[in-house]
Amino acid sequence: MKNALTVVAAVAAAMFAQGAFAQASAPTRAEVKAETKAAAKVPAGEGPVVAAPAASSSKTRAERKAETGAARKEGALAKAGDNPDAAKGEKPIKSTKTRAERKAETKAAVKEGKTTPAGEGSDAPKK
Repeated sequence: MKNALTVVAAVAAAMFAQGAFAQASAPTRAEVKAETKAAAKVPAGEGPVVAAPAASSSKTRAERKAETGAARKEGALAKAGDNPDAAKGEKPIKSTKTRAERKAETKAAVKEGKTTPAGEGSDAPKK
């Protein structure tokens, strides 16, 4: 019992001492203020020159809106989220098999052992 109490007291003392050492090395508020005053300050507007933004458009907002409206009516605008590189008007290829036929094929492949077990494919995460 005496040993356990001694161990607890030693751990507590070590924790409090660690906090005191950490605070002792930190600069005081007065030191931080002195550093800030001593730092080289640049007057407003005399700092490093930042590159100007790109040249503005040569068209007015009304012209841009008119062009966009015309493109929308023609169907030339890409829908939000669509791949802009995809061929225009191309429809996805539909399957020639029914769901039941695909399920039957898969079941037969599993029975024959032609499928790759879960987690063992070429892109499976390595252990």
